[in-house]
Amino acid sequence: MAGRRAQSRVPAGHSGRDRRRVRRRLLRARAAGESRRFCNLAAFCVLPDFRADSLRLIRALLRQPGFDFTDLSPSGNVVALDERLGFVHLDTATRIAPNLPAFGRRAVRVSSDPALVAATLRGADAVTYRDHRDAPASRHIVVIEDGAYAYLIVRRDRRKGLPLFATPIHAGGDTGLLRRHWARVGAHLLVRHRLPLTLAERRTLGFRPRLGVDQRSPRPKMFRSRDLEAGDIDYLYSELTLLEW
Repeated sequence: MAGRRAQSRVPAGHSGRDRRRVRRRLLRARAAGESRRFCNLAAFCVLPDFRADSLRLIRALLRQPGFDFTDLSPSGNVVALDERLGFVHLDTATRIAPNLPAFGRRAVRVSSDPALVAATLRGADAVTYRDHRDAPASRHIVVIEDGAYAYLIVRRDRRKGLPLFATPIHAGGDTGLLRRHWARVGAHLLVRHRLPLTLAERRTLGFRPRLGVDQRSPRPKMFRSRDLEAGDIDYLYSELTLLEW
């Protein structure tokens, strides 16, 4: 989740009594050079008869000692509730970039082939791939040039009911290589994954594609921590890797 190096999962799951319910994910991650425990609030569902207890339920979760908290897909009035509870916004500035046909040097290879991805990645990137290769919403791409590589995980997203958008959720390896050959990556997303547009979030990629239009109201993502900063938070091991919507 944070620091882009998750070591192990902590078993998840929490149910309030009666019909109150919170789904959560817990994991142990590397952030700011140390091992941290995260609670990701993936869903918060309370039936009308129990709304009076909803705030008590969420506060009980937030009182867990030793955890940092994320909410990576808040919507509606949950955003204002998170703000009241001390969550802060991540910078989700996003450019909607077209994925166009492109050609380039033969020495540059862009591939989603699982065997090539697994053979290419090293160190922390290999661990990330091992942990996410079967995550249903995660699509893994490598860009290879002269022995160097960039690693990208994207998901398919819908906007206005149209499943036409690639959303990068992790960038690893040599991200400068990713930036230099972004046109080739876009062409790969178009041809191989049938995704004509990319929702390119700058904090994930580390850059903005040259072509595109900045999104007016990108979807919020939030976190709460006593000492971690926004740069310590990423989207691995979350519902963004597991669920398409």
